[in-house]
Amino acid sequence: MQTDPQQLEHDTHKSLGKKYSLCFLAHDIGVSMNIGSFFRIADALGVEKVYLTGGSVVPPNGKLRKASRSTEKYVAYEYFEEPQTIINQLKSEGYKIVSLELAENSLDLADFKLEPSDKVCLILGSENEGVSDDLLKLSDEVVHIPMLGENSSMNVAVACSIAAYQITQQLDL
Repeated sequence: MQTDPQQLEHDTHKSLGKKYSLCFLAHDIGVSMNIGSFFRIADALGVEKVYLTGGSVVPPNGKLRKASRSTEKYVAYEYFEEPQTIINQLKSEGYKIVSLELAENSLDLADFKLEPSDKVCLILGSENEGVSDDLLKLSDEVVHIPMLGENSSMNVAVACSIAAYQITQQLDL
């Protein structure tokens, strides 16, 4: 006979310490809560690093820390003024540059296929402006999450979590 499920205490969780070959590049995201959410998503899903560029909020920041639940202490991050600098570096290291944006010729995220050995940098843009045309041109692929309702977009942190989960399911640890 199966017993009723009971919620576990947070202190029972033990980190597996595993990281996927996946990083986030957040460009011009000025909302602290979104940046904090990226750190929390990265920690939860085993994302190796968060790159913050342009006008993105950077730690230390109280609102960011609250939204991240202090995961910015555990997830590696780096700031670059110009995103092209880190994109070029990541390309030279064999990363696929993938922008999350609804764009002309963007691919449905469900149809985006990876090999388990691939390395991916997921570019995230601001909610108002999205990923810029300049960054889209530097991307190897542009993917979108199909929107079934009236609105053409969702919160960038929510979209990030959906895309990151979908990507990690195809990557080998």
